[in-house]
Amino acid sequence: MFKYVTADEAVREIKSNDKVFIHSAASTPEELVRAMVRRFSELRDVDIYHIHTEGDCSYAKDEYKESFKLHAFFNGSNIRHAKNNHLASSYIPIFLSDIPHLFYNKKIELDVALVQLTPPDKHGMCSLGPSVDVSIAALNTTKKIIAQINPLLPRTFGEQIHYSKITKAIYHEAPIYECLTEVNTSAELAIGKNIAGLIEDGSTLQLGIGSIPNAVLSMLGNHKDLGIHTEMFSDGIISLYEKGVITGKYKKKHPRKIVSSFVIGSQKIYDFIDDNTEVLLLDCSYTNNPHIIAQNQKVVAINSAIEIDLSGQVCSDSIGSRIYSGVGGQMDFIRGAAISCGGKPIIAIPSKTSKGESKIVPFLKAGAGVVTTRAHVHYIVTEFGVANLHGLTLEERAKALIAIAAPEHRENLERKFYELWL
Repeated sequence: MFKYVTADEAVREIKSNDKVFIHSAASTPEELVRAMVRRFSELRDVDIYHIHTEGDCSYAKDEYKESFKLHAFFNGSNIRHAKNNHLASSYIPIFLSDIPHLFYNKKIELDVALVQLTPPDKHGMCSLGPSVDVSIAALNTTKKIIAQINPLLPRTFGEQIHYSKITKAIYHEAPIYECLTEVNTSAELAIGKNIAGLIEDGSTLQLGIGSIPNAVLSMLGNHKDLGIHTEMFSDGIISLYEKGVITGKYKKKHPRKIVSSFVIGSQKIYDFIDDNTEVLLLDCSYTNNPHIIAQNQKVVAINSAIEIDLSGQVCSDSIGSRIYSGVGGQMDFIRGAAISCGGKPIIAIPSKTSKGESKIVPFLKAGAGVVTTRAHVHYIVTEFGVANLHGLTLEERAKALIAIAAPEHRENLERKFYELWL
């Protein structure tokens, strides 16, 4: 086995000009990250790569810019705070399914990966816990692996790594990050009900985290034989699994298995996936491959957006030119569901922002990023109904979208459409 060292000793493996990957989401190895940042005065031009992380990300602060340069494939709230929303120099727009190929094809040659793992099992295999995503590709290609071994990390199946590949390891027993679900609003519950009406028995679902996916799941108690093939899931699936609603019986890929790339939620979901052979966490270049997704029938992909214009263009990663999140897996699953037999790609949004502004707009804000194009979009769902834009003209799309916008904004949207488009 390996000899444990301190976090400060472990991160001495990081040198100036190295390319360093940080494990994702609930598996973020915070103890190692803090130790790396403590070395800032000794390091110069260290390139940091990751998707969404949790916890400390002080390496992104301006005061450390000579030591660390961030390259983020997706921006979580911690990064938005640390960078004060000046993310143009660090954000990499890319489909989640494409990120592993950057490592495998050596477009990005990693020197070090900071990762959180379970202790080795009797075969010497360490689990990546709830986050396989792009991280397994990083571990398979990096020159050095620095591991934070945590016995409280849930042991998951699908992708694991042998302890012999670890360069340095620390032992750090601590609860992992929890993301707790908020109570749904009436609008979110209405959206959930509208989407539930589109889901047929035997469908395979892709849902993310947050209030709308949980609202959808809460409405599916009377459905039968649903399957899960997704990039991530959270607490909402547990009750449906326990009721026998989620069986995966009709899935063509990994029947009767819950397939995902990562998991984030409360301790309850971590307990659910721990040592559960019916859950497979796999490389996202596989889970998010549209041609893999489409081999399942009746794939229902449910994704969110920041705003949608009257032609059907979907902005999901920015507020105007201000980068907010990332491309993620939205297009992977929108396309996968579209080419699945009986599939339904869905963009679900409340009709209004928290300030009362319409999220269906005549045109996107200046600088806004189009994640799902108007050629790819199918279903748009708000609390006021469902609009299926696939195959419609621009004028037909506008009418369909205005019909599901907040009532107080419909007249203005109609007027703007005729001014701008006709």
